[in-house]
Amino acid sequence: MSEVKIKGLKKVYDNKVTAVHDVNIDIKDKEFIVLVGPSGCGKSTTLRMVAGLEDISGGELYIDGKLCNDIAPKDRDIAMVFQNYALYPHLSVYDNMAFALKLKKTPKDVIDRKVREVAEILDITQYLERKPKALSGGQRQRVAIGRAMVRDPKVFLMDEPLSNLDAKLRNQMRAEIIKLRKRINTTFMYVTHDQTEAMTLGDRIVIMKDGFVNQIGAPQDLFNKPVNLFVAGFIGMPVMNFFDGSRLLLENGRYFAEIKGVRFELSEFQQKALTANGQQPCDIIAGLRPNHITIGEGPLHADIEVSEMLGTEVNLHTVCQGDNVVMVIPTMDLAVNVDIGASVDFNFQPRLLQLFDKATGNNLIWYDPDSAAANAPKSREYSF
Repeated sequence: MSEVKIKGLKKVYDNKVTAVHDVNIDIKDKEFIVLVGPSGCGKSTTLRMVAGLEDISGGELYIDGKLCNDIAPKDRDIAMVFQNYALYPHLSVYDNMAFALKLKKTPKDVIDRKVREVAEILDITQYLERKPKALSGGQRQRVAIGRAMVRDPKVFLMDEPLSNLDAKLRNQMRAEIIKLRKRINTTFMYVTHDQTEAMTLGDRIVIMKDGFVNQIGAPQDLFNKPVNLFVAGFIGMPVMNFFDGSRLLLENGRYFAEIKGVRFELSEFQQKALTANGQQPCDIIAGLRPNHITIGEGPLHADIEVSEMLGTEVNLHTVCQGDNVVMVIPTMDLAVNVDIGASVDFNFQPRLLQLFDKATGNNLIWYDPDSAAANAPKSREYSF
C-alpha cells in the first residue's frame, strides 16, 4: 500500500511569509494526483514537504500510515523527479540510474538487472553508456524518471518534469508518463502549472492559489462544477467567459439569470439547487464556456475583433456590450460571416451557465461550505 495523507500542512518561512495554508489531501494507493495552479501558489512547496526537502511548519504527513514529519528524505521510500533533471554530468546514463542503488550497497547483479529492465521500459537502453550532455531534453527526462524507477519507491513525486521541453516533445512525454503509470502501478504526486497536463494525467486534481487549496476533484468535475470564479477561470482553454453586471432573479418561484438585459429561465436542475439553498436574488457573474455558444440566431449581439481559423473550428474573439466573449465554433456549423469587423447574434442553453455570487465569487450551484474552497480567501478576481 502507498497511501499518502496530508493533514493541515503548513509552511511558514523565517521571514514570516506563509507559503502553504492548511492543506488537506488524502491520496489513495496507486492514485495519480496532480497539484496545479499559477506560479507561487504553493504546489511545489507542498510537494517538497512531502519529499522532506522542506521542513513542515504545521500539520501532519503520513505515508502508509507512518508519521513522516521528522523522518529523513532517504528513509521515506519516495523518489522525486525534478524539473531540471538533476543528473550527474560526469556519470554515464547507466551510472546515473544505478547511483542510489550503489549507495544502498545493492548487489551488482541486482543493480544491473533493475537498470536494464527500466531502460528497456523507457526505451533508453541504447543510451546507457552516454553522458547526459550527449542526450536530448526528452532523453534526459527519461533517464531522470528511470533513476527514480529503479528504486521501486512507494510514491513518485514529479515537480514540473516536462516544463523544459518544447511543445511537441512535451506531448510525447505526457503520453509516455500515462503508459508508464499503467506499467509500474504506484502512487504519483505530480506538480504542474499546465492545465492540459493536469487534465490528461490526473485521476484527481488539486487546484491551489496563494497557498490555499480551492478545489479537489476529477478533471471533468472541475470543468463542469467549478466551486468558485478562480477554478472556473483556471480550468478550460480558452478560458470561461464571464458576464459581469448580471443578476439572479426570482419571480413566482422560478429563477432567471439576467445577462446584458436578457432574461434566461434556468433549467430544472438549477431551479432545484437554488431552491434547496434558499437562494435570494442577487448580483452575479455569469460564466459560460466558449464551446457552449452557438451563433447565427439569438438574443445577444457581439462584434468580432479577432477570428482564428484552426481547421476544425474557429475561435472568435468578440465584444458584447463591453465584455470580451470568446466563442469556439465548429467550422462545419458556420453559416454566417465570421470575418473581423462582422457582427454575430449568439445564444446558449441556460443549463450550461455557471452562476457566481458577485460578493464572494462562490458558485451558487456547486459551492460546498464543507469543501476545500471554504478555507480559501474570498476573491472577486475573475480576469485571467
